Amino acid sequence: MKFEHLQGSIVAMVTPFRQDGSVNFDMLTELLERQIAAGTDGILTLGTTGEYSTMSHEEDAAVVEHTIRVVDGRVPVMVGSGSNCTVTQIEKSRLYQSMGADALLLISPYYNKANAEGMYRHFAETADAVDIPCILYNVPGRTGCSIPVSVVERLARHPNIAGIKEASGDMSYAMKIARCVGPDFALYSGNDDITVPILSIGGSGVISVYANVMPAMCRQIVADWLDGNHARALENHLRYLQLMNDLFLEVNPIPVKAAMNMMGLDVGPMRLPLCEMGEANAATLRRTLEEAGLL
Repeated sequence: MKFEHLQGSIVAMVTPFRQDGSVNFDMLTELLERQIAAGTDGILTLGTTGEYSTMSHEEDAAVVEHTIRVVDGRVPVMVGSGSNCTVTQIEKSRLYQSMGADALLLISPYYNKANAEGMYRHFAETADAVDIPCILYNVPGRTGCSIPVSVVERLARHPNIAGIKEASGDMSYAMKIARCVGPDFALYSGNDDITVPILSIGGSGVISVYANVMPAMCRQIVADWLDGNHARALENHLRYLQLMNDLFLEVNPIPVKAAMNMMGLDVGPMRLPLCEMGEANAATLRRTLEEAGLL
């Protein structure tokens, strides 16, 4: 399926594991079908929520192959191919394109970071190497660096860079991005709690953790805003804001996996260094799920 300025709710999928730590492909199929049945507009696999950082390259490729095969063109599939090594990022991007990915999510180079020119080349050379749209991923809380607005402005002119997942939580930064890019460059909220604020400055949607738990409602919030029903979008956003926030009581994806397991969706454990939630936080999350009518 061709990716063209996709609007709406894109779920950042968890990767379900069995108790022995292996990928649970049967549950992955169930989760993908659940998302599509709920009307999710797009699937992201191998994002932060998907725990790709503790998976082997072979496991990454197997999850991508399975996801693309199960989805079978019903919605676009975006694949996280980012790395702090540009050569590795290009290799992974070319591989996932050859497997049928519709778009790629490229994270800013973490740990080694980069100056502005290095940051630009990291993304531009990857976009030069593939023929499918690339989405920048700004998440300084994870990477220790933010993509400078001036670099985003330069990259937005690249014909193969289609947008940005903005996950800094900084509305001032997001507004600067919205001001300096054109209408063909998509701005996606990377934080569920500010989805409506991002939409209000021209955002195209959300790449969502919350959508793992309530896919239909996440899509409804975005669709209502884009359709001009701003009052209902805001009402539902505020209604479920506590749940969105509680899915980050601990580092993602610990709470969302805990929530899904509480709901009977057997997504299994995390891989170390991530582990189960603390008891107090788990109790808080359970109460919020009960209040939302999910248990």
